[in-house]
Amino acid sequence: MLAVVSTLLAPIAAAIGYSCYKGRQFEATCPNIGELTDIGGYRLNAFHVARPETADLPPIVFIHGASGNLLDQVGAFLQPLEGRAEMLFVDRPGHGYSERGGPENALPSGQADAIAKLMESRGIKRAVVVGHSFGGAIAAAFGVRHPDKTEGLLFLAPATHPWPGGVEWYYHLAAMPILGWLFTHAVVVPLGLRRLEQATQNVFRPNPRPDDYIAKTGPTLVLRPRAFFHNAVDCTRLLEYVKAQSAQYSRITAPTVIITGDSDGIVWEHLHSQGLALDIAGSELVKIRGLGHKPDYVVTDVAIAAVEKIGGASRDLQAAARKAEQRLARETPAAPTDIVAPLGDPTGLAPPVAAEN
Repeated sequence: MLAVVSTLLAPIAAAIGYSCYKGRQFEATCPNIGELTDIGGYRLNAFHVARPETADLPPIVFIHGASGNLLDQVGAFLQPLEGRAEMLFVDRPGHGYSERGGPENALPSGQADAIAKLMESRGIKRAVVVGHSFGGAIAAAFGVRHPDKTEGLLFLAPATHPWPGGVEWYYHLAAMPILGWLFTHAVVVPLGLRRLEQATQNVFRPNPRPDDYIAKTGPTLVLRPRAFFHNAVDCTRLLEYVKAQSAQYSRITAPTVIITGDSDGIVWEHLHSQGLALDIAGSELVKIRGLGHKPDYVVTDVAIAAVEKIGGASRDLQAAARKAEQRLARETPAAPTDIVAPLGDPTGLAPPVAAEN
């Protein structure tokens, strides 16, 4: 009997050991470039760029999506905005190198409050808040709960509204007690590594993914057991949260721009982005043909123009979008405009393991 038990436990123990080893390797490959700040009993990690003398834009706070970390937005915006603004790139609670904090941080409202506290610690009174995908739900919560700190809102392919269906099975499994621990400690790392290349390409499609994207943005950090668990809890709770809270978006009064693509197979723009445009009075919806789920990387110029407009400059975002469409038509194959959940979930909150959304 003991031999049978040992035979069964040995491969599990080996898998857990392998995952621990790889987790340390992921951190060595993608070390923390930010700084941990205590915001009241736990520490939030962020990469802060102080306001330069040449700044012509208000402070900007960047919020990454699910399965991500601050390196994703750093890779998209740090260099193009260098010398133009104070910037704060945040690891959301429980992601990247941030600590999780209390149970309130399992919801976008709690994470929005955490970011507001971090801004106070950094001396940032008001900022343009940029939220990509899942980060869009947090940006919306921020605009509702902290209008005094909101200079404006920029939503990039946001996930903000109720959708039919749910999220993938592995999120539910990972969030379970006992079985979830075993799954995240023994299965996620080898499964995620096998799917990482295709998963990150899927997030960009139909647009090409930058060749150095994986090396520069550290998507493997989400495969660490605790990070994957927190990511799973976030995703499994989002649907009920937006069902209850999306009605509050009409309270947002800050200048708002929503940038979305008609070829986004991760988050359906007709539910989320168009819903936001209807909810937030005076907001501007910028819909770009041929654009997938990564406007932060694919149409960075349009996103920066949106920040400039929120900051008070005169910018024709619709003209910028048409120009971007011409470029995309040359760079990427034609994509259908009626995407029907190619990844199997109409929200995109359930991409392949390790995909950023």
